[in-house]
Amino acid sequence: MSRPVSYQEATARERLQHLFDAGSFEEFIPPSARITSPHLAQLNAPVAFDDGVAIGRALLGGVPVYVAAQEGAFMGGAVGEVHGAKLVGLLRKAVADKVAAVVLLVESGGVRLHEANAGLIAVSEVMRALLDARDAGIPVIALVGGANGAFGGMGIVTRCANMIVMSEEGRLAMSGPEVIETASGVEEFDSRDRALVWRTSGGKHRYLLGDCQRIVADDMAAFRAAVQEAVATLDGTPTGLTLAALEAEQQMLEARLNNYGALPDPVDIWSAMQMPDASNIPMLDVDSFIAAAATHRQGV
Repeated sequence: MSRPVSYQEATARERLQHLFDAGSFEEFIPPSARITSPHLAQLNAPVAFDDGVAIGRALLGGVPVYVAAQEGAFMGGAVGEVHGAKLVGLLRKAVADKVAAVVLLVESGGVRLHEANAGLIAVSEVMRALLDARDAGIPVIALVGGANGAFGGMGIVTRCANMIVMSEEGRLAMSGPEVIETASGVEEFDSRDRALVWRTSGGKHRYLLGDCQRIVADDMAAFRAAVQEAVATLDGTPTGLTLAALEAEQQMLEARLNNYGALPDPVDIWSAMQMPDASNIPMLDVDSFIAAAATHRQGV
């Protein structure tokens, strides 16, 4: 029996190799093209041959999908002008080619500060392109399991997807712990308390709050199975963002704020959800956690 392959510890290109049918990934802008950020070069900052993201087509159980994988090892997966343009191009091409689905392997701290407004504009264009793809009937599935998580603008992009698959080790939030601490003080959020950080932004908490639809083990095979299930589930279903969906989301957020807004720690929220043995949730394996959460998570 082969050992599980960690999603978190893999590079972007290793994830592409393991998640999709062997040898099926075809990169749209190959490394030989060397399209790099002009902004970083002007600052004498290091550049990457792919600007930190690989885009292309692949097969998933024989089904053609378009995919993008962010490389967290390059500037934390942060989005700049070229990086964002590649994501936008992929999403637009998915609409033109009427592909079965787009799978985004998200690992990013958000906007690349070196590129300032160019990075902010790039993220906004990615959001628009993603919603356009959904409106055209192309489901978008986001995977979050890398060490850098999905924060800032890419956290918002991730939440715009039709379905989000996370591992417990993945993290999803608008602002990172260091940003919150800098803005509001250590009393508000101690970024050195790594257990608190993972309780707050990690996969289990996001699953319980209804921010992600699937949670899996940190295992390539588990992520692959979840993506295959997601593609099959979304096939033929309405994918566009509707007013009714936005209103339902707003109601969920309002209820969440009313029910849990005054609680200082995720453990307190889990207790308020009547999760059994709430303080022990971080120690549960994924299957035991899913079973325990079946009737307690938000929106169920």
